[in-house]
Amino acid sequence: MTGATHGGLFFPRRRWRVTGGAAGERAGIALFLALVVFSWAGPWLYPHDPLAIHARHILTAPGARFPLGTDALGRNVLARLMRGGQATLAISLWASVIGLLAGLLYGMTAGLGPSWLDRALMRLLDTLLAIPTLVLMIFFAAIVPLNEANLAPLLGLVAWPGIARLARNEALAARERDYVRAARQFGAGRFYIARVHILRAMLPLVIINATFLMADMILGLSGLSFLGLGIQPPHASWGGLLNSGAGLAVIGAWWLIVFPGLAIFLAILAMNMAGQGLLARLDGEGRG
Repeated sequence: MTGATHGGLFFPRRRWRVTGGAAGERAGIALFLALVVFSWAGPWLYPHDPLAIHARHILTAPGARFPLGTDALGRNVLARLMRGGQATLAISLWASVIGLLAGLLYGMTAGLGPSWLDRALMRLLDTLLAIPTLVLMIFFAAIVPLNEANLAPLLGLVAWPGIARLARNEALAARERDYVRAARQFGAGRFYIARVHILRAMLPLVIINATFLMADMILGLSGLSFLGLGIQPPHASWGGLLNSGAGLAVIGAWWLIVFPGLAIFLAILAMNMAGQGLLARLDGEGRG
């Protein structure tokens, strides 16, 4: 089942075997939930304005008053990291949902449709897969202002081809199974077969790939924000915080890149651990 997962958004998928099975799955989910709690519950427990400027505390190192220090404008890094987590995780989640639904719809249409439609859709999909995703996003950024409202649709709509190929292959395999043939003999339509039989059989793989897609979206959004194409200042995102701190790290402001970089790393690690744990469980059930 390992080969069933789709490729990465910006880079080829290379899953790190950090841990596996139920332990890895639980650890990944717990780590991701901790980041969610940090981002959404954190501002209630630490009610500081992420946009407030403290002119006397510019580039202050982490300490009692500012646990994660301040930036070049004197803004509280901890408060901005929490607010940046909300934007990064929410946009990545919606982008994953959009990419997953678009990929499933496209792939199942190709897999369950007539052969000429399958060939046409697959040739189009091959063309889209040949275009680097970063190039597509830079193109979109040149014609559409990238903000919090349209980042999720744009990310989702460039991330669906890998899911589409997976859905198409699974649909092709499932359409020849006995229970699908029996449903067809009893007059079941393609939509009913896709929804009741094939999608239900694909559900474990869909969930696994959703976790990896979420990791891709976090990496993609952070990369775009780091390049200045994602969430725009003064709104915070983990990639944007990393971008704004990169030029100041050389003068000793290490906290401006360590903490947002660590947040991005932990979020991606959490999703990969959860996905690998689910994949190991599915492999174990298949061998059993």
